[in-house]
Amino acid sequence: MADFYLGGPVDSTTGKRTPGQSTNYEASDLTTHGVIVGMTGSGKTGLGIIYLEEALRSGIPTLILDPKGDMTNLLLTFPDLAPSDFEPWIDPAAAQASSVAEVAADMAQLWTNGLASWDLAGPDIGALRERAGFTIYTPGSTAGVPLNVVGSLVAPEGPFDERAEALRDEIQGFTAGLLGMVGIEADPISSRENVLIANLIEYAWRNGESLGMDTLLGWIQRPPIRKLGVFDIEAFFPADDRLDLAMKLNGLLASPGFSTWMDGAALDIPSLLWDAEGRPQAAVMYLAHLSDEERQFVVTLILSKLITWMRTQPGSGDLRVLAYMDEIFGFVPPTANPPAKRPILTLLKQARAFGVGLLLSTQNPVDLDYKAMSNAGTWCIGRLQTERDKASMLQALTSVSGDVDVALLDDQISGLAKRTFQMHNTRDREPQLFTCLLYTSPSP
Repeated sequence: MADFYLGGPVDSTTGKRTPGQSTNYEASDLTTHGVIVGMTGSGKTGLGIIYLEEALRSGIPTLILDPKGDMTNLLLTFPDLAPSDFEPWIDPAAAQASSVAEVAADMAQLWTNGLASWDLAGPDIGALRERAGFTIYTPGSTAGVPLNVVGSLVAPEGPFDERAEALRDEIQGFTAGLLGMVGIEADPISSRENVLIANLIEYAWRNGESLGMDTLLGWIQRPPIRKLGVFDIEAFFPADDRLDLAMKLNGLLASPGFSTWMDGAALDIPSLLWDAEGRPQAAVMYLAHLSDEERQFVVTLILSKLITWMRTQPGSGDLRVLAYMDEIFGFVPPTANPPAKRPILTLLKQARAFGVGLLLSTQNPVDLDYKAMSNAGTWCIGRLQTERDKASMLQALTSVSGDVDVALLDDQISGLAKRTFQMHNTRDREPQLFTCLLYTSPSP
């Protein structure tokens, strides 16, 4: 498995990059997952892009969940590094006294010089573009490539019982996300709405039937099953209450923009990650246009689908797929259970055996559940905003590594410069201090 070229080591005394040396990262180490932490302006998004580009260079496809809309810069790859490539992306208002052409020329030269300082050039960008495909998917919108999220209720192939655990997790992901869209907390045990819908989907899939939303709403009112557990369905969930649930869901379906949720490419993991020729893809799920509930719905569905696919694969110690999520805030919090939390924790616990790595990015370590922290083998720590963030970070590292020199880490974290990170890898003897290279996807 190839090394990822992340940048170069930094002298902890002078804070300067060590000439002639590089910081490399073994790709298979990401099967134990990773976390990038740093305040706004620390360079964490840039480091995330480096990890993704290095994965694609190595032939590893990437699934990118982008709640804030920053990861679309992956598509801004200009092999010629010509000013004309940059011009469409220059804000005329920001150019002020200079012309757009002049600013574009300066930008092109800046990137040419910056890449050269890391022994990179236009041909390296061209090689990346030839090696991988890049697509921006926009669930719930036609601004990019729309994604048929609701179509995920297509019946799976083969007997249900052969993959019952994985399929039930996928059903739970869909159900929790859908109910979240109408303001219903979908606890898998205590929520009648959750229990009913999950059982209806399982009933359909066990019988080889795909479900459309119209059929699902009809079944909610007139279920094809007579019991839920040991109770008759009318006792467990009376008809009037089921009608109320169906009306809420129908209001969602009747909303003007909901039809776009059923258009576009299928939510099929292999098709998202590889093209027809087997070339790895960067599938960017742009979610910035969605509400918090809609983002939860999409993230839950996509990761649930990834888990179902993952469990059909043979075991692997090499990194087979890299899933990246930018700005994880609100998706795996320590004190709540939003729909996306369950599949994220499942991946952190189980994906290693299948060669699937999960890389999470956040501004604040307090955004992450401690269970997530304990399952991450690599931590890249940039500048942190508050003493509370730093204390939480140090506590997490102590729980993961056990023999951390807290005083030394505290001192180093406090003085980190922009684009400089302290990397803790459980497979290394000691942390590495490095500055990340100028990634090849500029953000002019």
